[in-house]
Amino acid sequence: MDHPPPSIPAALVRAASCFGNSIALIEGDETWNFTRLLRDVRQTAAAFLALGIGPGDRVAIWAPNSRVWILAACGAQWAGAALVPLNTRLKGREAADMLRRAQVKLVVSAGQFLGIDYPALLAGHNLPGLKYRIFIDDRPPAAGWRRFDDFVAGASIISEAEVDAALARVAPDDVSDIIFTSGTTGAPKGAVCTHGQSIRLFTAWAQTVDLRHGDRYLIVNPFFHTFGYKAGWLACVLAGATIVPLPVFDVGAVQEAIRRHHITFLPGPPTLYQALLDANADFASSGLRVAVTGAAMVPPTLVRRMQAELGFEQILTGYGMTECGVISLCRTNDTIEHIAHSSGRALPGLEVKCIDAAGAEVAPGTAGEILVRGFGVMRGYLDDPAATAAAIDAHGWLHTGDIGVLDDEGYVCITDRKSDMFISGGFNCYPAEIENLLARHPAIERVAVVGLPDARLGEVGWAYVVPRAGSAVRPDDIIDWARSEMANYKVPRQIVLVTDLPVNASGKVLRRELKERAKDFPS
Repeated sequence: MDHPPPSIPAALVRAASCFGNSIALIEGDETWNFTRLLRDVRQTAAAFLALGIGPGDRVAIWAPNSRVWILAACGAQWAGAALVPLNTRLKGREAADMLRRAQVKLVVSAGQFLGIDYPALLAGHNLPGLKYRIFIDDRPPAAGWRRFDDFVAGASIISEAEVDAALARVAPDDVSDIIFTSGTTGAPKGAVCTHGQSIRLFTAWAQTVDLRHGDRYLIVNPFFHTFGYKAGWLACVLAGATIVPLPVFDVGAVQEAIRRHHITFLPGPPTLYQALLDANADFASSGLRVAVTGAAMVPPTLVRRMQAELGFEQILTGYGMTECGVISLCRTNDTIEHIAHSSGRALPGLEVKCIDAAGAEVAPGTAGEILVRGFGVMRGYLDDPAATAAAIDAHGWLHTGDIGVLDDEGYVCITDRKSDMFISGGFNCYPAEIENLLARHPAIERVAVVGLPDARLGEVGWAYVVPRAGSAVRPDDIIDWARSEMANYKVPRQIVLVTDLPVNASGKVLRRELKERAKDFPS
């Protein structure tokens, strides 16, 4: 675009001007055009202003995909606040830690979702900076909480001129969001990004994957993740496409939504498409046009089946991370071999290279650590200059920690994961973080976690546990405890009790050996 909007909410203003009567969002049996969606966001922004939310404040959203999520996010950013999305699978301890570290002033939370009472999860946690608690539910509010509709009703004290003035103050270099991503040290870190880079990066993403005005985009990827938020509803706003949010993945619900809402655009992890194929879904004449995937290699047979049985005209793969939302993408004219065996080429304005252990750039075809530089790289980690300096060098290169190969044409092929990270059901799992959580168990002396292949989820965690002397803990006891202390995708599927952990001369756990040991267990 020649003159990009200065902020994410300003992008919605532009969308309403360009696509006003086009359908912006479908939820249940109701539709919103871009003009109506803008009106609702303006009202929500006024409600934030009425509470004194403004520049420098942080607003967290802890809820599943929905229209209200978008209203809260855009409304908070309109008021000048930075957004802090929280994973809906977090437990109270994990969410409270992020709320404290980000100094969140207001949280918009689900009330009850999938049988979980979200306000109850925060009860008892010390959150001195959290001034306002709002929940998306029609239940009577718990002490200290208010309903979202009641919160929005407070907008009436703010004038239209004040709302306009607030938006005019939001600049491209202002912080748009702080998205927490776990690291190999085990401590979640908040990646700080700005409005300008988000607009520029995901405009390029939308153009590269051919997201068009009039496309209907079923957003299965969670809004708390960059894929569902920026490559999801924000990309729709930028392109004039229709947002169709899905609160939780269910293969039946996906099939129904595709048919009912005439979905044309369906990104997601490879497991999404495999689940549709396993369900014998036949959408060959449904109108599905584009699939965008990543997070794992995509076998050529899967690409062909997606075309033949699901009806996709175009399947694209890509590579990104929270610290740089999109790094590389395939193009619409790429071959099946490129799509299946690479993650595409760097987006315009980004540079990618591979280096060896000494920091020297390696030749094409040689494996090395992948580095990326350019406008899409985060500003840094929240309140963590040491971690920022370790991730982004003096020349502006972000060290991804991923090992890969660049070919002569610049296509990126990921050959290894970030350190010991594994991906379970599309979610990044970091052994060090899970180990730190498990170490709180009173019967655990030491623990090491590895990811192992799983037919359904791609990979699952196995925890090798050295029990404390005198304890009589059982594997099932640890799993039950873990389910109450961490997001379910982090919970190990297998606990192996051992007397010791294999280590090298420097005391580092030999995870490869632990993976080999798993072969001795019955499948």
